[in-house]
Amino acid sequence: MTDRGFECLDFYQYSLKLLKAAYRLADSLPDYERYNLSDQLRRAACSLVLNIAEGYGRYHYLERLRFLYIARGSLAEVKSAFIIAESVGYCTKEQLSWVSQVKEQIEKALNGYCRFIRTQQQGKQEYGNQYIREQEIRD
Repeated sequence: MTDRGFECLDFYQYSLKLLKAAYRLADSLPDYERYNLSDQLRRAACSLVLNIAEGYGRYHYLERLRFLYIARGSLAEVKSAFIIAESVGYCTKEQLSWVSQVKEQIEKALNGYCRFIRTQQQGKQEYGNQYIREQEIRD
């Protein structure tokens, strides 16, 4: 079986859609939100997508899970930013509803993938049940 890459994961594709929506909302926020809600929304959405990719690229299952758990936290943060935006009038209830639906799709697929990673336990035989620590580089 060939590795098709993280780009083929459904929850990665949904995360990209959420990222685009987050950027659209951030671009529409008032200037005084530039370094507050706008910046936080962009960072959380990027963190979601990037941590999925980084987790996919890790070998040991515990490292993969660590990055996927961070992605799951970022997903909740993105939704929370949209809740804040809706509560102060920056987005509509319909936009928030769409975000909630996409979040549920991502979360369901992401949780399923985490279950799969836990059952496969790639790297356990070679490295055991501990995170792989990279060698410290000394000058």
